[in-house]
Formats: sequence, C-alpha cells, structure tokens
Amino acid sequence: MTSRNKSNNIWKFVDDYLKMDETALAKSIAHHLEFSVCKNRRTLKKIDIFESLALAIRDRQVELWNDTQQSYYESDCKQVYYLSLEYLMGRSLRNNLINLDLADVCRKVMEENGYDLADIEELESDAGLGNGGLGRLAACFLDSMATLELPASGYGIRYEYGIFEQKIENEAQVEYPDNWLAQGYPWEIQVFDETHSVKFYGHVREEIDQKGRKSYHWEDTQDVLALPYDVPIAGYQTRTVNTLRLWQAKPSKDFDFALFNEGDYMRSVEEKQKSETISKVLYPNDKNFSGKELRLKQQYFFVCASLKDIIRRYKVNHQSFDKFADKIAIQLNDTHPSIAIPELMRILMDEEGLDWDAAWTITIRVFAYTNHTVLPEALEKWPVGMMGHLLPRHLQIIYDINDQFLDEVKERYPGDLDILGRMSLIEEGFGKQVRMHHLAFVGSHAINGVAALHTELLKKTIFRDFYAMYPERFQNKTNGITHRRWLLGCNPELSELITKKIGKGWIKSPEELKNLIPFANEPRFQKDWYKVKQTKKEQFCKWLQREQGIEIKANSLFDVQIKRIHEYKRQLLNVLHIIALHNRILANPNAAFVPRTVILGGKAAPGYYMAKLIVQLANDVARVVNNHPQIGDRLKVVFLENYRVSLAEKIIPATDISQHISTAGTEASGTSNMKFSLNGSLIIGTMDGATIEIREEVGEDNIFIFGMTDDEVKKKQKAGYNPRVCYQNTLELREILEMINTGYFNRDDPHLYNDIYNTLIYDDTYMLLADFSSYLSCQEKVGQTYLDQETWTRMSILNTANMAKFSTDRTIAEYARDIWQIEPMNVRPIGTKIR
Repeated sequence: MTSRNKSNNIWKFVDDYLKMDETALAKSIAHHLEFSVCKNRRTLKKIDIFESLALAIRDRQVELWNDTQQSYYESDCKQVYYLSLEYLMGRSLRNNLINLDLADVCRKVMEENGYDLADIEELESDAGLGNGGLGRLAACFLDSMATLELPASGYGIRYEYGIFEQKIENEAQVEYPDNWLAQGYPWEIQVFDETHSVKFYGHVREEIDQKGRKSYHWEDTQDVLALPYDVPIAGYQTRTVNTLRLWQAKPSKDFDFALFNEGDYMRSVEEKQKSETISKVLYPNDKNFSGKELRLKQQYFFVCASLKDIIRRYKVNHQSFDKFADKIAIQLNDTHPSIAIPELMRILMDEEGLDWDAAWTITIRVFAYTNHTVLPEALEKWPVGMMGHLLPRHLQIIYDINDQFLDEVKERYPGDLDILGRMSLIEEGFGKQVRMHHLAFVGSHAINGVAALHTELLKKTIFRDFYAMYPERFQNKTNGITHRRWLLGCNPELSELITKKIGKGWIKSPEELKNLIPFANEPRFQKDWYKVKQTKKEQFCKWLQREQGIEIKANSLFDVQIKRIHEYKRQLLNVLHIIALHNRILANPNAAFVPRTVILGGKAAPGYYMAKLIVQLANDVARVVNNHPQIGDRLKVVFLENYRVSLAEKIIPATDISQHISTAGTEASGTSNMKFSLNGSLIIGTMDGATIEIREEVGEDNIFIFGMTDDEVKKKQKAGYNPRVCYQNTLELREILEMINTGYFNRDDPHLYNDIYNTLIYDDTYMLLADFSSYLSCQEKVGQTYLDQETWTRMSILNTANMAKFSTDRTIAEYARDIWQIEPMNVRPIGTKIR
C-alpha cells in the first residue's frame, strides 16, 4: 500500500463529523478523561471534568474550524485581520456551548453524571488577555465576525500573566500576579510550524546599486521567535469558526550550552529570560525607561509576527502583491498596533522589492484605524531616541512618511509653519517624540470614532487639522456588545422570560427585542420581570457572602459602578454621594430613606497614584458606613475585589441602577452602559459617549441624565473654571470635603487623603464639584422613582427592548460594509483535506 493510500484511509475517518447529541458528547468527555487528562474514577477531580468537557467542545469547534480555514483558502476571499493588544475574553465554556447550540445537551450530560454545569463553569479561569473596555470590545467583535460569517482573524499576544490580580488589604489595592495559565488553557492549540522571527536593535546598512537605487539592510539584530497559539472562535449557530492567533515570545536559542558547561548558569539562560519577558505581562508599568521600552517591544513583536503571518497566508494563492489590498484588510484597534504601518512598508520594500510608491499605495488601502480616546495622556508617543535604538529602520521609514506627508500639508497651507508643527508625525521640542495617533491616521484610508459624540470630538480636537484636509476618511462606528453573551449567557432567567413572550428570534436578530414594547405596561409581565430581577439579586447576594464574606439585602436598591478606575470616570463623585447619604442619615435618623447598596469595582493601574488613592478612600468609606450602627441596612457600600468579566456577568443582571458619570466629552463610548441596559438596569449618567445614543434609543423618560454637556464643559473651561466657588457656595459639599481632608475616614493616617482634597479644590480637571449638585438631585430622583416599582419595571423593560442598536452584530456589519468591503462567506462541510 502506498503512503498516499494510507493517507486517504486515515482522512476518510477524519471527515466523519462528531455528533452533537448527549451520547456522543458523553463519549467524548469520557475519552478525554482517560486519554487527555489521564484520570480514572479514583483520581478524578472536578477540574478534570471541566478540562475534558472543554476539550470535547473544542473538538467540535476544530472540525468546523478546519472547514472554515479550508473554505477561505479555496475561495481566495478577501479577509480582515484585527490587530489588538488585548482581548478581554473572560471564560469561554458557556459562550462556546451557546454558539454551538450545545448548552442544553451539555447540561443534561452533566446532570446524568452527578454534576451541575454551573459549578463546572466556575472552575474556568478568566483569560488574562485584556484589561478594560477596549479588550472586551475586541472579544465581542470576534464573536460577531464569526456569527455574521465574515472571513476574519484576530491577532494578539499570549500573555503569561494578566494585568494583575487585585486584593484589597487594609482598604488599599495590592497587586499580585494573575497566573491565569496555572491550570492550562484548553481552548488554545499550539502551532509549532508557523513560528516567525522578530528583530530588535541592530543598525541599518544602506546600499546603492549600479543604477543608483538604494536598498536597506537591517543587521546585527537581536532576534526573538514568535510562537503562535490558536483559539477557535465559533459564531452563533453557523458553520464559521474563525481564529484568534496569540503570539508567545521565545528565544532564538534556549540557552548558551558553553556557558552552562562552564558553570555560569545565570548567563546561560539570560537570552531566554529577556526574550520571554516580552509576552510575560499585560501592560507592564511604563513609569520608567525599561517599562516604556518593553511596551514598545510588545507592540512591535505582535505586529511583526502578525504581518508576516498575513503575508504567508496571502502567498498561498498569490505570487505578487498586485492583489494584496484587494484581498487583505487590517484594522488597528487603537494606536497600540500602529507600528504596523512602517513595518508593512519595510517588508514590502526591503524584503519584497517594491518601490516606495507601490508600497505606500498598498499600505494606505490595507489599513484602517479605530481611535478610542481624546484624552491627551492616552495618546501614545514614543521617544525618538528609543524608537531609533529599538527599531532603527522603522524610524527611518517614519521620517520618510512624515516628509512626504508634510509636503502635502505645505501644498495645502503654504507658509503656515504652525500647522506643520501641529500635524507632523514628530513632536518637536525637548525630547522629540513620535506621535503614534498621527502615524495611524496618515497610514490609514479610514479612521473611525466609537460613538457619535466621540467622532465629532475627534474632528474638532485632536484630528481637527486632519479632518480639514481629509474629511472623507472619517467615519463613526458606535461600539456594541454581543447580546448573546451579555443577556442569553449571563442572564438565562431573563432570556427565558423574553423568549416565552416574543420567541427566540431575538438571539440571532436583536431588533426583535422591540417586540417587548407592547408588554411594558402589562401587569403580569411586569410582575414576572420584577421576579427575575429579584432572583438575580438574591443569587448575587449569596455569591458575595460566599466569596467576600459581605452580607447585603436583595430588597435594597443596587446602585452599581464597575469599570477601570480613572479620574475621568469619576468614581470619586460616586464616593462623594455615598458620604452625602451617610451624613443625611445621621443628621435625620428618623427620616425615610430608600435602602441602597452601592457597589463599586475596578482596577487602578499599578503606577496611577490618584486612582489607587480613590480605591483606598472608597474602601475606607465603606468600612465606616458599614460599621455605623445608626446607618444599619439603609446604606451599604461594597468594593468588589478583582473585578473581571466573570464577575461582571454576575453583578450586571442583578443591578437596578448603573452609573456612567464621566465628565462630558471624555468617555469615547463606554460599553458597560450597554450591558446594563440590555439586562434591564436603568442608567444614571452624563451626556457622554454612547450614553447619549442610549438615551435616544430608550427615550429620555427611561434614563436619568445629569450634569453639564460637552459644550457647557468647554464653555466653563474657557471662562476659567474655579472649583473653589463650588466649594464655598455648597455647604453639603464643603462638609464632605472637610471630612475627607481631616481624617474622618482614616483616623490612623488623617492626612492620607489631603491630595484628593487639594486636587478637587485647586484643580478639579474633571469638574466633579461643578456637577456635584446636579448629580445629587438626580440620585434623589432615582430613589423616589425606585419606590414606584410599576414605573421602574416599565422603564426596565423598555431599556431592554430598545437595545438592538448596540449589538456588535450591527457594528461589525457596518465595518464590513463601509471600511473593510468584505462579504459573508457560507462555509460548506468539506471535511479535512491535506494542503
């Protein structure tokens, strides 16, 4: 028998698809228990059940995944590649079960074997691949790309440790390593044969041939290997399973054997340690030079490997780059991957032999850029010296791009030196820096904001000059969430109620949620809706008691603010309100108060002093409030430790009112507001980010809005905002700030919060004091409305019913149509074939 015949005999069995019924799934789990996890009945533990179940589900993904990738290769379709430094995936088991339509089957298999699927799900660690909204958005996008059957892949870094595990010790945040890979990650597949080499440092040698043509050679570099791990991403009830490819840094050689034999063990593994540091931790502290350089290394590492991989895939069907821009679209998720622009230019010119004009035309057509912030401190800039040392060829190319671009600016604005300085890719002055957001704009054919207000602010502020020259490049793509994860997955009780009322079509087509509107005033439906909310609150109370030892009452108003800790998000304004409630209760102990449980959660960046101080103040205030006998159950304050996706999935369905209270004009979009509203939580918020569009969808009577608008903020800033005026004119505010400043909440260190006091009194960049009175008045309205449960429940139903716009299915469909120009592709069951 020939080897080919042997091969055919093998693959004919592989072409038989695994079945999706209970018996087949149970057999797969048993198979993995014995042969993958290597356990028997005596040694079996619950974690082994989770791992075996995950592998059994992954097997079924892989079959569709192979079909999907084969279909893409055979059709030679245009594909989009999403470059993001983070993907906040959370747990994957439940999401995969839902998308493969295996949730009910799996639940029965677990029950028949004496296990509760919910308990098994709790054993999965949150993947430490992201931190905030940007990373969660990327994860939702991947889900919707697959659901819409779009040919797409994501690229990122396989971090060994997440950003950090947060502990609250003595009321302060303490960071510990987030070793999320300690028990492995069953969803990933290591791919040994598609490793790429990434260069750093070295120098550039220029050559001129006999015809006067220049060529550049990047030499004497330090090389690192990028090893890929693939995570299959299944769409909801489709045959499409796309790929998230994550890169892990490895040394070009494991260790110096000669040094090892000489007994110099530390130096023998030095290269290995330096290389692996690149993918060690998400967002290393960049307050020092080493941290900054490591961040730039991370960004180039994953961008270089990803572009090499994209080109490798393209070359399967093409021998020239004539059709590269017709077959490839690359989306930059914020400025982190923007070094991809000079990297693609380098590859096309230095390695593939294209001239500048051809390479630049391809680059512009391929790249598109999503901006996520207008805050100056969040716009990345890299010191020219650091860039030139780490990536010398790229700095040359950036300067060449800048020279060409500024020639265009000069032609448009002759003699205007000011605009040249404002638009240059290089920020002059003491310590030149590369403006990465300018690079991202100049090298992309499209730039989009992530909410209507944000996009308008981009045009008026950081990209004002660019908008004047290239208005056609600007688009808005309001962010979204995957409603399947954030309603069907995390709130099965509410999903079941909705499905009983309007059918299950909303799961695939969220616009069908509008069919709930006629039932918003129906007493029976309101009663059932309220009952579900109370069930989710009681579930959360039990979880909180078990995990953090904190007891709260489910019949209180759950007032929640969970998000990354930052001054512009104004968690401190929330704390001021808590103190105001504390003072009012003590001043009028016999007055009627709506019982309220204020729940905060979020991580402060390790190097962000003020954010960490706000976390400590919040916990000190919680300690004082919760232990005051006169306050009792009328007010409780909880700070959720180590906020993460799996925790959000518990608290969001239990929330009555959620806070989105950033200073108008500072929040690009926000997506947690969408998750809360989808689950029937009402919003108290400012006219900022996507909250403006949520108000338009749910109606102004079904949301609580306070504070200044963006125009009013700018007007007050221009007039010379003086926070001391607010302080002096508002007695309640003055008392609160004096309590903070004089040690009421920390008797052991009475001056601990002086910096918070001084920041608010003498600076107040984010105008907390200006919005304080409006915020408190709005919170009073929240409390009064909550007493009328019929009105509150109607508002809750209408929030859920009007959230279809905020599905990432809509967002991704717009990206595909307006920016990427890609079409859905129906994956056919072709089995596995050898390429």
